[in-house]
Amino acid sequence: MKTKDITFMAAGIALFVALSMCLRVPVFENYYLCLGYIVMTVYIWCFRWYEGAVVGFFGVILYCLVGGLGFNGMPGWAVGNIAIGLILGAALKHVQKIRNKTVQVLLMALAAVVATFVGIEIIKSLIDSVVVSQPFAVRMAKNMTSFIADVFVIVMSLPICVLVERYARRLRYGE
Repeated sequence: MKTKDITFMAAGIALFVALSMCLRVPVFENYYLCLGYIVMTVYIWCFRWYEGAVVGFFGVILYCLVGGLGFNGMPGWAVGNIAIGLILGAALKHVQKIRNKTVQVLLMALAAVVATFVGIEIIKSLIDSVVVSQPFAVRMAKNMTSFIADVFVIVMSLPICVLVERYARRLRYGE
């Protein structure tokens, strides 16, 4: 891995944390939209899936530590982001073969729902249930608000990905 690749991932992690902390949009009782998912989604769409997964993984860890959330939900959320990146990246590989951008976005929206369900509702709930010693079904119910809010941000990020794709790649890889 080149220094430039690491630098771009570090910038993505910093952007993930900045968007998550600075633009806190309340949705549910005490849950905010995690706008850092915009950065993760752009990295998956414009660069490589694993870069988006790394941005999501370390972005969540840094956000939890710097934002004062501590260990609360961090391990499940971080590992869940890797699953989201992997699933979205695998879907994107097939979806990019389609020439119609509207169809691409619609298929990726469907993939985002599946990926976020696996990452948040299954993986995060499973890890959280082990960490806090609660039944898996209880953790799934508690994580439903996170799932809804996170999938909303990821799906709403897809048009942004289409808009910035050419510029982001030019910035990253040159002319």
